[in-house]
Amino acid sequence: MSDTEISIPGRRSDFETPSRWTAAHVAGIAAQKVNHAPVIDALAAKPVSSLGLWDAWPVQRADGRPALLDGGDTLWMALAAPRFADPDERHSHARIYLLLRNAQGWTMLGPAMPEGFSPGSREWSGSAILDPATGAVTVYFTSAGRRNERLVSYEQRIFEANAHLGRDDAGYRLNEWSGLREIIEPDPAFYMATNRGGAPGTIKAFRDPFPFLDPANGTWTMVFAGSAAGSSSPYNGVIGAASAVDEQRSAWRLLPPILSADGLNNELERPHIVHHAGLYYLFWSTQDQVFDPAGPIGPTGLYGMVSPQLCEQWEPLNGTGLVFCNPPEAPRQAYGWLVLPDRSVISFVDDWRGGTQPEGRRFGGTFAPTLRLALNGSRAQLVGG
Repeated sequence: MSDTEISIPGRRSDFETPSRWTAAHVAGIAAQKVNHAPVIDALAAKPVSSLGLWDAWPVQRADGRPALLDGGDTLWMALAAPRFADPDERHSHARIYLLLRNAQGWTMLGPAMPEGFSPGSREWSGSAILDPATGAVTVYFTSAGRRNERLVSYEQRIFEANAHLGRDDAGYRLNEWSGLREIIEPDPAFYMATNRGGAPGTIKAFRDPFPFLDPANGTWTMVFAGSAAGSSSPYNGVIGAASAVDEQRSAWRLLPPILSADGLNNELERPHIVHHAGLYYLFWSTQDQVFDPAGPIGPTGLYGMVSPQLCEQWEPLNGTGLVFCNPPEAPRQAYGWLVLPDRSVISFVDDWRGGTQPEGRRFGGTFAPTLRLALNGSRAQLVGG
C-alpha cells in the first residue's frame, strides 16, 4: 500500500467479482406490472434555452443534496449544444453550462468553464460539490476527445477541476478555475480503453463520474460508466468505482467494477448512489437500443439495484432492475434520470414524439417534469411529481 492509500473497513476486495445484472433479470420485466412515466406534452417540453440541453446535475452539498443559495435558489450544470437536424450531432459539440433554478424556473448562466480550460474537444457528464463555508466548488467531469483534434474522437477521460462560486450584478458565476487533473485512468485488467471509433450507443465508456459520501463511515466512493475488459461480447457495460484516499478527496484509487451487464447491455449510463433507510441504492439509465439484440431487451428507463453494503451484494430492484420506463406511446420521450436524496427524479426531454429515425425525431432538449420515487427495501415505485 502506498503512503497515500488508506485501509477502508468493509470495502470489497480487489479480487471479488462484480454483482451481475443478467438476461434472467431483464426477462422478468415482461411478467411485471411496469411503472410508466407520464406522457410529456408540448407544454412540458417547452425549451428553457435556444440551446439543446440534456444530462443535468445539481451543484450539491457533500451529502448529495442540492446546495441551497439565497432564497432557496439552486445551481445546476447541464450539457448543452446548438440544436441540430440530427440530435445525435450534439454529442460532438457538448459543453457544460451553469443554470440557476428557482421558483420562476430555469435561467441559463452560460458555460461553466472558461474557453480553452477543458482538456478535451467536448465536455460530457459529471457532478459538482460545493463547500458552503468557502464557496469552493469541485467539478468532476468527462473530457471527451482532445483539444484541437482534427477528427472528433470518442476517447473519454475523467477529470477534476476547482472553482470559486461568486456573484455579481449579472448573477452567479464560477471563477478562479484551477487544479485541472485527470484523477483515474482505465486499468486494462478491468476496463477497456475508449480511444477507438464508434457512434452513440456503441462506443465504449469511461465517463460520468459521481462521488458518494458514505454516511456510515465518512468515506468517499466514485462510480462511473465503464466497459469490461476481456469480454467476448460487444455488450459489455459495467459500473466502475474508485475510492478516495482521504476525506479531502486528494486522490482516488481505482477499483474493479461493482456491477456488470456483460453480455446483456453496452451502456449503464450516469450511475449514482442514494442512501435511504439504511440501504444503498445504485441507479443508472439505459436505452432499449443498447441491449444485445439477441435479447431479452429492456425498455428505455431508469434501472437500479439495492444493497445493505456499499459496492457489493447488489440485488436488482423489483426483481428485474427496472425502476420505471417511458410510456409505450412515447418510448424515448425522456432520458438521463438522476435520483436525488429526497427521491425526486430529474431528467431531460429527449424524443418526446416517439420517433425512431433522425428525420422523425423531435429532440426536446429541455428539462422533463420532476418525478418522485418511493423506496421500500428492494421495491421501487414511481409515485408522481
